[in-house]
Amino acid sequence: MRSLWLNDAEVPARLRLMPGLRFDTVVIGAGLTGLVTALLLAESGVDVAVLESRRVGAGTTGASTAKVSLLQGIRAQRIRGRHGDRAVTDYVEANREGQQWLLRYCAEHSVPVQRVPALTYAQSESEIYAVRREYEATRAAGLATTLVEDLDARFPAHGAVRLDNQAQLDPMALLASLAADIESRGASIFESTRAKGVHSGEHDQLVIETEHGDLVARTIILATGTPILDRGGFFARLTAERSYLGAFRVAEPIPHEMFISAGAPTRSLRYTPGPDGTELLLVGGNGHVVGRTNAASRRVEELIAWTRRCFPTAEPLQSWSAQDYHPVDELPYVGPLLPGNRILLATGYAKWGLTNGIAAALALVGRINGKPPRWAATFASWRPRELKSIPAAVFANSSVAQQLSFGWLRMLGTGLGAAPAEGSGRVERHGLRPTAVCTVDGATTEVSAVCPHLGGVVRWNDAERSWDCPLHGSRFAADGTLLEGPATDSLTPISGPFPGPGSREL
Repeated sequence: MRSLWLNDAEVPARLRLMPGLRFDTVVIGAGLTGLVTALLLAESGVDVAVLESRRVGAGTTGASTAKVSLLQGIRAQRIRGRHGDRAVTDYVEANREGQQWLLRYCAEHSVPVQRVPALTYAQSESEIYAVRREYEATRAAGLATTLVEDLDARFPAHGAVRLDNQAQLDPMALLASLAADIESRGASIFESTRAKGVHSGEHDQLVIETEHGDLVARTIILATGTPILDRGGFFARLTAERSYLGAFRVAEPIPHEMFISAGAPTRSLRYTPGPDGTELLLVGGNGHVVGRTNAASRRVEELIAWTRRCFPTAEPLQSWSAQDYHPVDELPYVGPLLPGNRILLATGYAKWGLTNGIAAALALVGRINGKPPRWAATFASWRPRELKSIPAAVFANSSVAQQLSFGWLRMLGTGLGAAPAEGSGRVERHGLRPTAVCTVDGATTEVSAVCPHLGGVVRWNDAERSWDCPLHGSRFAADGTLLEGPATDSLTPISGPFPGPGSREL
């Protein structure tokens, strides 16, 4: 499952880290937040470097729908319900600043952007109330939204809230420009370099441990989707969500607005210019908590089937997925990993990272240079009003505890079996050891089924041929190689030591 945006991406490979280097600031993660943060710091004269475990854009940014919108599904009403109108106003202001920065940057660097309206629509009569509530919440926050009673759409629609003059783009074109811009200012980007931990060094410095040696920094910024360090417990304040996207060639007219449904299952639509001058239809949705679905492939099939019902000539070209993190109290976390700490983070964009990610970069750099934006406190990583979110956090983590228990109890009655069929995987018990067994491209592989983060038992994702942890969203390739955190280690080979639950502490 490969993102459409990676097909023709002109992003050159970069060297891995050479150990022993020192920088004033190190940004971990080369997605949108990380690269914009690094660029802003480099522009202000800071000695900065970027670490990326895989390639620039290999994470969420390079797999997103890349909508640059201030109308974000039903985000405004959810924030309003938890925090009130002032928080929604701050959130909109932050996203507006992020959007304006992005559009200005794209104009100055010839990154193509399409200016289009955004609509949150009701796909059934039961969703009309949510559409109206979003209209009220966005109007109270100062957005010029309008209510649309009748939609001329090829898919079921019962009205919408609309915001004109929003934008969409190719995220890899943007990341390629940002990366080149960073390097033109003398800053370094190291790829294929996974950060595995941080400890204190001499002279009040921070030492980042990587697979290729250590480097030293005074300030560290975690721009990794979910923070890779457990201090602060942010993995327990986020829900990792996986959603699916497909690109289609269709003969019918393609809508030139960005649509997203107000309810579930989510349906998200936009168009994009194709490589041959034609336009492609992008359809996303059918999301779920990572590792908590029995058949991910069926969700992809359902998305394709829905598209074909609405656009009968739709020809699927490719499908892929993206991972996002939903904060328990609805607002992003941007600030120190622990109060007073020189390790900063940005996370919890709830699938709206093209504006939130840049807003986070502006807040992080403002914190470093002593000039934070007015709205930065609303995005703070530690905020008193988060006490209101304790029930949501308790509920989220009770589900985590259930998944942990279920994964281990499931092992009590499972033993050895024949090799799985091609493209299949299962977890079985070898003695006392939960073992993940799968067959991909004719090779059967056995690795530990225990996530090295907090000991969850992974599950097979048949759509992406990966092992996914249902606790906090860590993902691993069929051979156990780490794909996504918060874990920082791969699944151990079956001949290696059995790690047991909760073996790692960062």
